[in-house]
Formats: sequence, C-alpha cells, structure tokens
Amino acid sequence: MDIARQVPSDVRLEKLKYTVRAASLNMEFIAQHIVNTTVQLVENTKPVDLIRITMSTLRNLLSVALASAVAHTAVEALVSPDGVGKLPALGWNSWNEFHCDINATVFETIAQRMVDLGLRDAGYVYVNIDDCWSDKDIRRDPATSAILPNATRFPDGISGLADKVHGLGLKLGIYSDAGTSTCAGYAGSLGYEAVDAATFADWGVDYLKYDNCNVPANWSDEYAYNKDDGTSDAPPGYSWDTSNSAKRYHAMRDELLKQNRTIEFSMCIWGEANVQSWGNTTGHSWRMYGDINPSWSGADGGGTWGVMPILNHASFFWNATDLWGHGDWDMLEVGIGALTYEESRSHFALWAALRSPLIIGTPLAEVQEDIVAILLNKELLAYNQDPVYGASAMPYKWGLNPDGTSNLTHPAAYWTGPSGEGIHVFMVNTEDREVTLSAVFGEIPGLKGVGNEFLVHDMWTGEDLGNFTDKVDVKLKVHDTAALRITGVDGSHPNPTWTTR
Repeated sequence: MDIARQVPSDVRLEKLKYTVRAASLNMEFIAQHIVNTTVQLVENTKPVDLIRITMSTLRNLLSVALASAVAHTAVEALVSPDGVGKLPALGWNSWNEFHCDINATVFETIAQRMVDLGLRDAGYVYVNIDDCWSDKDIRRDPATSAILPNATRFPDGISGLADKVHGLGLKLGIYSDAGTSTCAGYAGSLGYEAVDAATFADWGVDYLKYDNCNVPANWSDEYAYNKDDGTSDAPPGYSWDTSNSAKRYHAMRDELLKQNRTIEFSMCIWGEANVQSWGNTTGHSWRMYGDINPSWSGADGGGTWGVMPILNHASFFWNATDLWGHGDWDMLEVGIGALTYEESRSHFALWAALRSPLIIGTPLAEVQEDIVAILLNKELLAYNQDPVYGASAMPYKWGLNPDGTSNLTHPAAYWTGPSGEGIHVFMVNTEDREVTLSAVFGEIPGLKGVGNEFLVHDMWTGEDLGNFTDKVDVKLKVHDTAALRITGVDGSHPNPTWTTR
C-alpha cells in the first residue's frame, strides 16, 4: 500500500518522521533485549566458563533481538511522536448508560468518579462524549459552518468541559459521523471534515469516535462486503482503500493530521468495507463488527451481538491488530444487563487478550466493587497495554467444535499470545456447566519445541500456581475464563521472539 498516495503532500513529511520514530522505539527494544539476555547468560554461567561466551554468542543474541524487533515493527500506521495511538485506548463512553440523556454535569461527575475509583491511575484516561451533544435544530454556525454544541446541555461549551476534564488528569473524547447526520440524527461531518477537525482541536478534544450512519447514495461503496465471512463481489485484486468508505474516513484523517494536537481517531465502521485492510493507515482503531449488547450469546436481530458472537467473529479476524493500530471489538459491557459475574470476567479478559481498546460502558455511579476489581486487574491491563508485543492473542484450538468452525454460541475456546513477561493462555468455558479445561503445552504455538515443564501464573489472583509438566488443568465455572501466564521454571521468558503475527 502506497502511503504517499493516500496522505496529502503537506503532511507526508510528518508522516515520514512518525514512521522513523516507530523504528527507533523498536531499536530501544533491541538494546534492552540484548542487555537482558546477556545478563541472564552471565548470571547462569560459572566464572571458569565465561570465556566460552564468544563473539559468536553475542552475534546470536543480536540476531534473536533483531528478529523480534522486525516482528514488532509497525510499517504502515498513524504513528505520532507523543505516542498517542500506539497502545489500545482505555477510557469510558457515555452511550451504554446515558444514550442521548447527556449534559456537562454527567461528564464532570463521571470524570471525578474515574479518579475516585482508581480508573484514571490504572490508565483509563479518556472520558468520551457519544452522540447527541450538538444542537440538533441549528446544527451549524451559519457564518463559519462550525458545528454547534447544545448550549443548554453544555453551557460552557465543549472547550469548557475539556478544561475541567483535563484538570483531573484525564482526556476528553467527542463523537461525529462520516455521513450527513449522526446515528441519532444530529449534524454529521461528511463534507465538513476540515472545519470539524479544526473545531475539535480548538476545543481541546483528544479523541474522536467517528460513526458510519446516514451515508448518502453517492458515497456508498461500489461493491458489497460481507463482514461476517469476508466475502465480496469485488473483482480479484480490488483495493478497498480506494472504496468510498475508505475515502470518507481518509478525509477526516487527513484533516486531523493537520491540527496542532494529536487526536486519537477511532473509526466506528462496524467491520464494513474490509476495514482491516486499510484501517491501520487511516485511524488508531477501527470497529471490527456490529454493536455489542450486554448478553453472553444473544443477537437481537438488529445488528447487535453478545460476547460470544463477537468472539466468534474475532476468531477469524483477530490478526488486524498490532502496535499503532487496533481492531476494536466495541465497548465493555462488564457488569451490565444479563451478564453474570463470571461472564463479565470473561468479557474483560477476552477483550484484553484481543488487545482491543477497553472503553468502559458500565454505569459508574453505583458500580459494585467486584466489577471495579475486574476493570482494574493489573495483569490483564498490562497484557493489553504491552509496549512491545502489540498483536492480538490468537485462537489455537476451538475445543467443543472442530478447529475453524463458526459458531455464535461456542467459538474458539483456547487463545494464546505473548507479552514481555511470557506466553499467555486464555481458556473460556463456553458451556452451560462447570468444566475442566487443559492447556497442553505442546499445543500452544509459543511453547512448541521449547520444553515441557513451565511455571504457570494465574493472572486473576496474581499468584503462581506452580511448575507443571506437559499441561495444566483449570476447573472453570459456567462461562468463566482462565487467564494464565507461562514462563520458564526460573521465571524467564520461554520464547521472546515468538509473536502471533
């Protein structure tokens, strides 16, 4: 893909600088990996044998580090010197709880609540306004075409709210749409990308959720794309980054890049137009499927899905994610609706494993302590936010069904991915009964050929379970998920060069 062909000439130089910065970050990883590996080697070698550490050994260390760095290099992405967008966004969004019933007080209260609950200090920094914030009647300033906030709901404007949110050490997100109107019928940004991007930047906005409703016929795509199975009536070799959907999102990207502040760009495109093939050069994250609803396996027939149907889709489209670009599996419904405690644990663990943005939709005013504990789990957050290994966890075994089976109720149950701490395994009980699931070391891609005895750590409790040979068995309650970190018996990383990409 030719980035220069997509990005206007006046931002190409900055784009090049950003890409070079990405490479330098990986050089830091190379250096650190060489140091860590050399120290381990020396510490585990008797003084009389140190002479055996030859230049050949050091060359091997460099080769291993380079191979790992290459595996983690973001080649084409919206890479910024300030690091915005490198890791999945963490924050809160208003839609699940408030829908259109919003005002400045709602967001000021939520911002303070995020501080009080410890969410801000855990990394959840975005306070995101969803739909319905603008003036639905006047829509735009007749002189400047600037989109107008609802003056009754936001008496100090969006900039006034941004100042208050920033004062708490948080960031403010806003919502718009790549159509003529938003999903709720408020002013959209199609055709107004330049003025809206400049307005958002002037207000101090840090994040833009950009939806996909009310697209006029002349902006519809020439070819259909089936987001469920990836099939299309497009001719062989068709480039979806030239589609009308891509052009609509490129237009806002280009204007955001011109602003004097970095605005995280979240594309709410529902998996349309093969977005995973062009999303990485267009936004920091892109929705991979329809809207989530707070259920385990439900689908309401209107394009919303429970946790298991979305995980089923992720089983086939997990590899769209890496550093600087993240497949978005929609907002967190932890503790909402019909989800049980165990289902909420699974929902959070699996979204963290997918390295999806983690945008809380949970009502925070009276949230239960055990739900907050799920959202604050340090080890799952650390996996999601790993600064070196950015790719999603991958399914390595389906379990109840044959591998590769699409099933909305029983998707892939066994997932794995690396972090800087080790190889991780996530096993979800999709059945309506308690089960015992086994992580067989010889089946896990990152552990094949590197031994058969490992130290297993429980990411939920933060405790080591002990050393295990060949496999580890975990008993799981209905719809619960095991989250394990596997290392060498001495705690060392068993396979630092392995990634899921």
